[in-house]
Parts: sequence; C-alpha cells; structure tokens
Amino acid sequence: MKLVYVFDAYCGWSHGFSDTVREVLHRHPELSMEVVSGGLFTGKRRVPIRAFGYVQGANAKISELTGAEFGDAYDRLISDGSFVMDSEAAARGVAALRQAAPGRAVELAAALQRAFYIDGRSLSDPATYRKVAEEAGLDGDAVVAAFCAPEAQAAAEADFRRAAELGVASFPTLLALDGERVTALARGHATVGEVDQRLATLRTGTR
Repeated sequence: MKLVYVFDAYCGWSHGFSDTVREVLHRHPELSMEVVSGGLFTGKRRVPIRAFGYVQGANAKISELTGAEFGDAYDRLISDGSFVMDSEAAARGVAALRQAAPGRAVELAAALQRAFYIDGRSLSDPATYRKVAEEAGLDGDAVVAAFCAPEAQAAAEADFRRAAELGVASFPTLLALDGERVTALARGHATVGEVDQRLATLRTGTR
C-alpha cells in the first residue's frame, strides 16, 4: 500500500491540510507518499483573483476548521484583486523541488504553500523557488534551473494527467493505493485521527 497526496499549491484547503498530511506521513513511515499537483487554476480559470469572490470567506472557514494562517503579506498581494494564480507554474515548481529532494516532497509542498499564503510570494516567480530551496538546505540555482527547464512543463502536465486518471477533481485529496484498489482517505478536510481510522479499516479489510 502507498499513499497519494493530490493537492494544488494555490488551493487554500490544501494549505489547511498541510499539517495533517505531514503528521500522517510521520505516523506511518512504512508508507511511501506520492505528491501530485492537481491543476486547479489552469486554462479559463487562470484569471485575476477578483474573479473568485469567495476567497476571503473561504480562507476564514479554512482557518476556523484547520488553524491554518494567512499572512499579512499574502493579504497585501491579493488586496487589489489583480493577482493571477497560475497552477501550471506552481506545478512546475513542485516538480523542480520534488526532483531536488524526492523523499521530502510533502515537506517542500507545505513550504511552497507557506511562501504564498504566509509570505505573499508568487509561485510564478523563480525567486520564490530559490528561497524555498535554500531554506530547505537545497541548491537554489539547481532548483531554479529545473523550474525554468522544459522538463518541468512536462512534469506538470504529467501530474495533471495523473490526478485525472485517479479520478481526483477536488483538492486536497489523500488516497490509499493497494494494488488496483484506490480508496479516498480524505477529501478537502479531515483530521489525522479520521485518516488513521480509515487506514486501519483498510488494513483489517473491513468496511
């Protein structure tokens, strides 16, 4: 059995789920976890944030349910409504960081979300990836080069296909894969205890 975490770096609910997914991985070191970018804001959804009038209300709900923080720098970044969330660029960044440290993908995904939601940094800006990489003890030059390389675009597109093949249309989604069986452990929000209970049910073969 392995876990697959499908998220979007520009998804507030994924930001709220970050601590949960990291704790699940900490509690279950015997399970590998694949991190996949979902592609929430692509195509016609890649528009100024003012088009999504529900953002501030959703963030308040996310904070209430998960304790996630949204920083002042983030509020300033989106305050005039012109900022464009580009999930394709974010997925390229996730791919670059994942390539630099495959075993730390969950940690780096969370760091990337903090860069946006706390520090107010654009995930289209190569400097964001340099900062995240260097703070994680990685080679910033190498990560920026990977972010800008054509291979990152291919990796982002592969992630979007992977999410679609798994039937994931909302983020975050945490799946358990056991052979051909795919089981959802969390969609949108779940506590560590709830995920643990669902994992235990899977392992005992009960429903």
